[in-house]
This record gives sequence, C-alpha cells and structure tokens, in this order.
Amino acid sequence: MQAQHHHQLSDSQKAEVARLVLEANLAYGESNHPQRRFVERTRARQSCRSLLGEALARQPQHAGALGLLGRIEMDDGDLDRAESLFQSSLQQNPEQPQQYVNLGYWALKSERPAKAEGYFRQALELDRQSAAAFCGIAHAKREQGQFDVAYLHYRKLLETGLDWPSVYSGMLSCAARINVHKADERLALDAIALLRRDELPHQQIGRFCASILHQQYDLDDPSAQVFLEAAAEDELLILALEKTLMPDPAIEELVTLLRRAILSEVAQTVELRDQLHGLTLAIARYVDRTGYAMVAEQDEESLIHAINDSITAQCVMGDPLEALAGSVMVSALYGALFHQPFAVHLGQWSLTDWPALTQPLMAASYYDRARDEAVKQNFEEKAEELCLDKPDVPQAWPSWNHLAFHTESSLRTIMAQTLGHEPGALPDTIRMMICGAESGQRALELARYLDDVEIIAVDESLANVATATRRAEELGLNNIVFWPWSVTRRFVADGHQVHWLEIGRLPSGAMDDLSLAALINDAAARGAIVHLHTAIAEQTRGDAHIRQLVAAHQLAPTRTTLRQLRRMALNNRDDALWQELLREDDFYGLGGCRDRWFRPQNPDQLKDLMGLVSNEVDWKLIKATDQDGHSLSLAPVARQIRAEALGSQVQSLVGQPLSVYFTRRR
Repeated sequence: MQAQHHHQLSDSQKAEVARLVLEANLAYGESNHPQRRFVERTRARQSCRSLLGEALARQPQHAGALGLLGRIEMDDGDLDRAESLFQSSLQQNPEQPQQYVNLGYWALKSERPAKAEGYFRQALELDRQSAAAFCGIAHAKREQGQFDVAYLHYRKLLETGLDWPSVYSGMLSCAARINVHKADERLALDAIALLRRDELPHQQIGRFCASILHQQYDLDDPSAQVFLEAAAEDELLILALEKTLMPDPAIEELVTLLRRAILSEVAQTVELRDQLHGLTLAIARYVDRTGYAMVAEQDEESLIHAINDSITAQCVMGDPLEALAGSVMVSALYGALFHQPFAVHLGQWSLTDWPALTQPLMAASYYDRARDEAVKQNFEEKAEELCLDKPDVPQAWPSWNHLAFHTESSLRTIMAQTLGHEPGALPDTIRMMICGAESGQRALELARYLDDVEIIAVDESLANVATATRRAEELGLNNIVFWPWSVTRRFVADGHQVHWLEIGRLPSGAMDDLSLAALINDAAARGAIVHLHTAIAEQTRGDAHIRQLVAAHQLAPTRTTLRQLRRMALNNRDDALWQELLREDDFYGLGGCRDRWFRPQNPDQLKDLMGLVSNEVDWKLIKATDQDGHSLSLAPVARQIRAEALGSQVQSLVGQPLSVYFTRRR
C-alpha cells in the first residue's frame, strides 16, 4: 500500500511532469535542427536529457519520457539502451505509434531494414496519417535495395505537401539508382523538382535525367527530329544541362546538335535571339563541365574563330559590355573564355557587371579559372603546365555543383558510435588527412559538417588542388587546406602526424617516387584511424585497350588526343569492348579521361598499403563494410588479410568492393 501510494501523483505533480516532458521535446527538436551549430545542438540534447531525468524521477513509468530518452540514447549511439527504453515505453502504453516509429529508426541504425519496415507498418496501423512512419517505410525499402518502390513512396510524400529535406535526399538517392525504361511526364516533373532544390548534390542524378531525356527525344530512332524551339523551352533539358553531367552517348550527340544549330542561326542572322539565351547558357555551362569533350566540325571551328576575332576587335575599340554579351555566350559554347585571345580584356569588368543570367557561365568559364590560376602559382607543380597550350591545361575532376547534406557532428562522435573506437587522449582539434582527394567534394563535406577537425586534403592534380581551394574559400571554410604531394611529403618529413587518414584515389604510376604505405606509416599517430577501399576503379577492357595505345604510340594528354580516343569509343559503341567504359561517368569529361588513361591508379600502392596494415602487431581491423555500406563480420575479413600477407592471392581483398577501417595499436 505504501509503494502504491508512492507512485500516485497529484494533479499538480502530473502537470509538472507534463511541463518537463514538453520542454524536453522542444529541446530535442532544437538538438536536431539542421540550422543549429553542433555545439548548440549538443547543449540542447544535454538540456533534454536533464529535463527527462527530472520528469522520470517524479514519474518513472512515464511512457512519453521513456520514449524520448530512448531517442536521446539512439542519437548518442547506445542502441541497446535505446531499444530497451522504447520497449519499456510500449509496455506502459502499447498504443503509441511514435514508439514504433522510434523502433523503426532504431532498426535502420542497427542495419536491419526489414525489421524496420515491420515497425513502421505497426505505427501506420495505429495512425494511418503518420508521415514519419510512411517516410520510414521509404527509407527501409531504400536500404533493402528496392529503389523503385522507395522512390514511389517519396513521391507520394511530396504529393501530400511534405517538404522534409530527408524526403528529397532520399528520392534523389533512389533516382540515382533506378533504371528508367519508359519515361513519362511525372518522371520529368520529379526530376525538375529535384533539380530546383539548390541544396541537393545534383551531380548524382545525371544518369536519371539522361534516361528521361533520351526517351523524351526518342534518341534511339535515327530519323527522330529535334527542334531548336522545343529544346529552348524544355525546362528539364535546361536544368539538367546547368546542373548535371549526363553519361549517355546519345545525349552528347543531342547537345552537339543543338550547339551547332544555335551557331548556324547566329551565323545567318548575326544575332542571338532572346528566346535562345537560356538554352545557350545551359549548353555553355555543360560543355565547360565536360572540359569541352565534344568535337566541333571544321565549319564550326571557322565560325567561332571569326566570332572570337570580332570580340577581340570590339574590346580594342572599347565597346560596352552589353554589346559583347551575346557573342561571348556563343564563344563559350566551344571553349573556355579564359583561354581566348580576348580574355585579357574581360578583366576590366567584374563578375557582377555582367547580366545576372550570364553570371554563372562567366564565373565558370572565366573568373573561377582566373582564381584557380592564382592558387596554382603557389606550388612548384605549376612549372609542368607552363609548356602546355592553353586548351591542354588539365581541368579539375570530378565535376560537382553542391555538397551532399549531412547533419553537423564531430569526429569523436563518429569514432565512438560508428567504429566503436574510443578516441582516447586526442587533442581538441583532430587532424585528418585525405589522400587522393580529387576535386575535393568529400573533403569539403567533412570540413563543413565535422566541428572538431582540421583537414589536409592531398591530390596529384594541381587543377584539383586549385579548384578545391577556391571552393573552400567560397564556402567560408578555414579548417581545410588542399596540397599537392610535394608539400604533404615535406609536412610529414618534418615530423607532423595525423589522427585519421582516408585513402581516396590512389597515386598514379607517375608518382613512382612516392610510397603511400611509407607515408602513412610515418604520418599515423598512435590510435590513428586509416580508412581505405579495396576496389580499384577504372579497370574496364576499353580502358586497358586505350592505355596500350597510349604506351605504344607515346601519346600526350592533349585535348585533341583525348577527343580522338573518345571518338574511337563512341564510333564503336555497339562493340562489347567499349560498352562498360561508355557507362562510366568519367568518360564524359576530358578530366576523367585524362585520369583514366594517362594517370591511372597504381595497384601496387594499394597492395603495399594492405601489406602495412596486415601487421597485427601494429594495426587492428575495427570495421568493414560492403559496397552498400552494410557492416561485415570482421573475422572472415581479418582472415583474408592475414592470408594475403602470407602470399595467398586467392584470398586477396584487393579488387573486392569493401571499405575497411584500421586503428594503429602503437
């Protein structure tokens, strides 16, 4: 009787508990607010936990408080305690759809998407209008590889007016993975909706857009006609050209045809109609993104040469910017403005002097290139470019528009929750090194969304170093630097160490004086994490054939040579030798082709690195995932690593699509 009396609360006590839980819910909302800094969200989470502690001290079996505390534990990585709290909450009140939603997200975090789907369906049985549960089913379907089903779920959520970022990002993720066999207006509208969202990484849906446009313009029919007027009014085409790279030979032919049609009309009428401005600007930005991979016919080259001469004369005569804008737009269809004879005259105007619609093109084709060139002057590798013709200077690759969105976090949290690795006595700011950072997208995402890191991003390409440095400045990031290997090696030789090393693109054979394994051995501090991938891309039969040609004929990576090699593949697209290569995104940019054929990754670097981390006295395997990000049992992977260290090639991990994490023991 005494115990029973102890748990009975007065109305005022119940009201106080309700107030505490309400305040805790508000604090929890702040802790997950995407616009809040990580420190602010951490403080809000601590406040939420404190409020829940007070509430549960007064009423230990409060269902809502138990469930919310479970969310806190789940966010903090304690999945076992989170599940226990959700189940305890349901024991107090089984009719809570929110707790089944919580269990669904717990199962997703536990990499059990089928179980998650079951929980989300239980939530829907209790509340047919639960958007969170329906969205959870979409996430679960996506994690199970049912991308088409998940896509339709995300579409349904958008149709109901739900504007959650997770819905758009989930839909984009699915769009990047589904095959479109029959395009319709709804798919086109979906693509337009995704392309209009500036915060999304549109570069991921180039193939999706290409599939829709391929069928929309019936590009498999050799007799199909494409009208310039219709293309100029096609919102999907224009948005896709502005924001993606579409890996489809037929789309490349379509863009080449439209570019030629615009130039032909300008040659006949001596003006660029207002109605064609949008399409012209979109194509100019697209071909710039490809590194001007598309071949122009001789008559087009002659016309562009005449237009460039005319622009030069106008600049010399002092014509106003408005008189040049149309001609400059047409010139940019065929080559970077920064490389043209009149480029020196464009410097008299700032970017904002140009009409607003032309500014993105002017930035990409002239002003950004000028800023990149200024960055290059700081490094000794610039000397290698001095003997190159302007069109042959390498361009940064891969091309990307926006960083993928991630919730701001800390590297310490990731180490503890994802790797189960206690950070130990790390400094307040953890130093990361990204080796083979390419054009910097992932490195910049880490710098932007991790609040306790400073990053050294390294790449073999000076163009990548320069472009990524500029993008970091544009994003206002001061916790990251991009260096070529020469600077990085001096940094490590001076005794500096790092706490996390991530291996991206491997050094090429041209870096024969660099041992990645030796550098990592010197740079990795005790307790450091090394993250690497065991598969090596760029290994198609077509790549091997082209590399043989390059070696046999001692070809140089000029724009003309790269275009000719691409043309060889495109002209024989039905030949099985080329089909896998033609499906690769890299093929559709000269930067990608240059990397694949003239600076391919050196497999020996990966083998030597695997030899280093296979030493179990110094290194310990702590996590392994497959190509879909699902965790693998460590024992079989560790056995393969040991067998490979003993010389067994049958057991080799090199070439398998795995992601592995090691920590340095000493």
